Amino acid sequence: MSDSMLYSLHWDLDSILPNPQTPAFQAHLEQFKVDLTLVAEQSDKLPPITASGASSVWGSLIEQLSTLLARGEDLNAFVGCHAAVDAENKEFQRIEGSLSALSPLRQRALANVELAFVGVDEPAFDRFIAGDARLKTLRFVLEECRRNAALRLPKEQEQLANELAVDGAQAWSRLYDRISGELKIEVMERGHVVKKSPGQIQFDMPERSVRQNNFYAFDKAWADLADTCADALNHISGARLTKYARLGVDHLAAPLRLNRMTRDTLDTMWGTITDKKQCLLPYLDRKAKLLGLKKLAWYDQAAPLPTSLGEPPQADISYPEAVDLVCHTFQQFSPDFGSFATHAFREKWVEAENRAGKRQGAFCTGIPTQQQTRVFMTYTGTADSMSTLAHELGHAYHSWVLREQPFLLQDYPMNLAETASTFAEAVLGEKRLAAASSVSQQLGMLDQMLGDAVAFMMNIHCRFLFEDRFHIARRKGEVSAAELSALMLASQKEAYLNAFDDDGWYPDFWISKLHFYISGWPFYNFPYTFGYLLSNGLYSIAAEGDKHFPERYQKFLIATGCQLTEDAVQSSLGYDLRKPDFWIRSIDVIAQRVDQFVKLADSVLEDHR
Repeated sequence: MSDSMLYSLHWDLDSILPNPQTPAFQAHLEQFKVDLTLVAEQSDKLPPITASGASSVWGSLIEQLSTLLARGEDLNAFVGCHAAVDAENKEFQRIEGSLSALSPLRQRALANVELAFVGVDEPAFDRFIAGDARLKTLRFVLEECRRNAALRLPKEQEQLANELAVDGAQAWSRLYDRISGELKIEVMERGHVVKKSPGQIQFDMPERSVRQNNFYAFDKAWADLADTCADALNHISGARLTKYARLGVDHLAAPLRLNRMTRDTLDTMWGTITDKKQCLLPYLDRKAKLLGLKKLAWYDQAAPLPTSLGEPPQADISYPEAVDLVCHTFQQFSPDFGSFATHAFREKWVEAENRAGKRQGAFCTGIPTQQQTRVFMTYTGTADSMSTLAHELGHAYHSWVLREQPFLLQDYPMNLAETASTFAEAVLGEKRLAAASSVSQQLGMLDQMLGDAVAFMMNIHCRFLFEDRFHIARRKGEVSAAELSALMLASQKEAYLNAFDDDGWYPDFWISKLHFYISGWPFYNFPYTFGYLLSNGLYSIAAEGDKHFPERYQKFLIATGCQLTEDAVQSSLGYDLRKPDFWIRSIDVIAQRVDQFVKLADSVLEDHR
C-alpha cells in the first residue's frame, strides 16, 4: 500500500453509510426511527421483574435495545463526523437536530428499564438474572441500571423531561456548537488580515508578540459572544439543577454516577493534588526565566522554549513523521497496540487536515456495528499536535480491545476512557524523552510533559472549581457574563497558585471552552485529571519491567466496561483510589520530572549569564 494511502490526512466515511445528504441515508434514518419507536413502545409494556416469565421477555427486549443502541451510535458518530469537517453545513446541522430529536425514544426505553429496578431487593434481582442466559451475561449492566434508577424521576415526569430537553438543554448545546463552528477570528499574517476558525489559532509559536496578538484576537472574538454563551450556560445548568432538586441530590451526584466512582475518590484525588501541586511552581518559574520573563501569562503556557538554548528551532513534524513515530512507539510497548495504530491509518480512520471550516478540538468516535472508530483533529505539525494524535488513538485502541465484548459491556465511563488516551500520550512522551540527545531536547520534552501536568492539575482544576461554584450560584438565579468571568478568574488564581503575571489571566475562558456546553455530560473536566494521574501510575508500573504488563493493561481496559471504577483499578493494580497512596505515587513521577527540568534549566541559565 502506498504512503499516500497510509498517510492520508482525510478519513474514509463513505464506507460506513451513505452520505447524510442523500435519500439513501434518509431512508436508513427513517427505518432506525421506526425500529427505535417499536422498542420504546415495547419497553412500556415490560412485565415487572418479579412477574412469572419476566426474564425471557426482558432478555429479548434487552437484546433488541442493545442492537438499536449500537445502530444509534453509528448514526450519531457518522453525522457528527460529517458536521465536524464541514462546520458551516446547515444540512448536517439539521440532521444532527433530527438525531437529537430521537433521544426521547432512546431515553424512554432506558428509563423504563432502569425504573423497573426501583425497590427490587437482592434475592429478587438474583432470581430475575438467573432466568435468562442473556441477562446473566449482562449482570453488571443491569446492576448499573439499579444504581442509575436513583437519578430517575417518576416515569411520566422522566419521559416529559426527556422530550422537553430536545428544545431545552440540548438545543442550547447545539446553539453553542453552531455559533462556535461559524466563529471566525481575524489575525495578522505577513501583513494581511486573515480569518481562521478557533481550532486554527495557535499559542505555541516562539514570538511572544504573535502569541499575545493571537490571544487578544481570540479573546475579542469570543467575548462578542459572551451574552449568548452565558444564556446557553445558564439554561443548560438550570435544566440540570431543576431535575436535581426534584431528585434531592446535589450537582455532583450525576457526574459521579456517570463516571462510576464515589465522592470519596474524587475528594481524595483533588485533595492530594491541592496538597502536592506546588511542586509545579518551580517548573513555571524556570520556564518564565528561560523565556526572559518574570512570570508567565495564560498565553505563554504552550510557548516553546527559546532558540537561545543553543539549537535551531525545532522543525515542524510532518504528518508522515508523526504517524511513523506514533506507530513505532506503540509497537515497542505492545505489538497489539502498534498493529492497531497501523491498521487505523491504513484504513483511513483519521481526519487530520489543517484547514478552515472544521470544528475546533479533537475527538474519537465509535462505529460499533462495524468494529471501527474515527479520529478527528487538526494536525498543525507540532509536538503537541502529535501528542493529540496519540491521545485520540489511545481512545480508539480502548474501543478496539473491547470490540468482541457484548455491546452493552463496551461502554466505559469517561474517567477510564481518559486513562487510555493519556496513557498513550505517556508512552509517546517517554519514548521521545529517552531519545533526546541534548540538554535542549531534554528540556523541550520535559516542557511538553510538564505542560500536560499543569493542564491536568491546574487548568482542569480551575474548570472544576469554576463549574462547581457556578452550579452553586446558579441555584439562586441566572449568573451574568460578568459574574461568570469573575468566577473564572478567582478559580484560575486558586488552581494555578497565583503563578501568572497580574495581567496574564483569562477570565473569559468559560466562553471558549466547549466542555462547559455539553448538555449530556455535566462536569466534563475532572475525568481528564483522573485519567491523567491514573495513566501516570500505570506507566510507572509498566516501567518496572513486567513483561506481562501489556496483557494486564488489556485486562484493565476490558474491566472498564464491566466493573465500577474503583473495582477495575483494585482488581488490575491493587490500589484503593479512596486513599491517597496511588495519587501520591502518580504525582511523585511529576515531581521527579520537575526536578530534572529545574536542574537542566538552571545549568542553561548559568551558562547564559
